Amino acid sequence: MSTVKILLADDHKIVIDGLRLILSANTDFEVVGEVENGEEVLEFLEKQRVHIVVLDINMPVMDGITCARKIKSQYKHVKVIILTMYAQKSFIEEIVQIGIDGCLLKNNTGKELADAIERVHSGRSYYDQIQSFSSNNEEIKKHKLSERELDIIKCQAEGLTSSQIADKLFISLHTVKTHRKNILRKLDLHNSSELIQYALNNGII
Repeated sequence: MSTVKILLADDHKIVIDGLRLILSANTDFEVVGEVENGEEVLEFLEKQRVHIVVLDINMPVMDGITCARKIKSQYKHVKVIILTMYAQKSFIEEIVQIGIDGCLLKNNTGKELADAIERVHSGRSYYDQIQSFSSNNEEIKKHKLSERELDIIKCQAEGLTSSQIADKLFISLHTVKTHRKNILRKLDLHNSSELIQYALNNGII
């Protein structure tokens, strides 16, 4: 197999460092760039040849889904693999429709990522972990939370402030604060730290 040129996109340096370390073990892979958001991905692709972009689904400035859509529109030869922290089926239909070549979980990206890159580079898709993804409906039923409340919990887990959450979800600051209060009330929790711990313990994040 010829050398696969890979661009990594994630706004967390520790994730980028881990991915680079994993991929460096394979002499057929070459990480040609590391960027922090979708806009930087598109700027990089204008200047340098890349075979595969490995994208985090949640990034500032431009998220992974939006970026992937633009890549598939403007750079049809470039393959895209999405990484996500959230094991949900809700976005699978969308990313398949966009033409994203692979999707896997961030917490299991050792050998799986290498396998995904090899398969995607050969022209096939990689969605092996989808059967382990849960649906929003399952999470809503289990935790008595709305889809919007789940979105807000996940934004909090990313460290976003209420204002940043409002901007990201295109809702008002007042609405975010109301949701946050309702979430704590529903789950009988007292603060954000308890909420994040609950979310971790129950597989929400």
